[in-house]
Amino acid sequence: MATEGTKPSAYLKDMDEVKKVFARFDANGDGMISSDELSGVLKALGSDTTPDEVARMMDEIDTDKDGCINLEEFADFCKNDDSVDGGAKELKEAFDLYDQDHNGRISATELHQILNCLGQNCTIQDCTRMITSLDADGDGYVCFEEFKKMMSNK
Repeated sequence: MATEGTKPSAYLKDMDEVKKVFARFDANGDGMISSDELSGVLKALGSDTTPDEVARMMDEIDTDKDGCINLEEFADFCKNDDSVDGGAKELKEAFDLYDQDHNGRISATELHQILNCLGQNCTIQDCTRMITSLDADGDGYVCFEEFKKMMSNK
């Protein structure tokens, strides 16, 4: 059972963050993520996930097999699993969603596009400030190493 004491994931620091992300997926606010809602978020993020891939994701995350993902299942899925690869594959996939032009760097424009697709009302200036705060090498972009450091909070 996911609780406030659940080990933090590489992506989400605490249960409040898990709830916020869950709410973004749960478009109709019914407390469950359907396959249509999951597919919709993935599409908004620029992923061309097939219906079969969405079905496999649902099957993996929906542990009680009721056809939807509840908050507890979502929180369990978000937990860090060091037994496989420490979440490196998932972290790279998350980075790739933001890196729209696949040049290995996230620009303020790419961040702006993704955040707005997710319903976050932020300006390009807000995104530039976010990029600058993470940009350790000062090149104006966030590379995978900078992204990984930010996501792992190290």
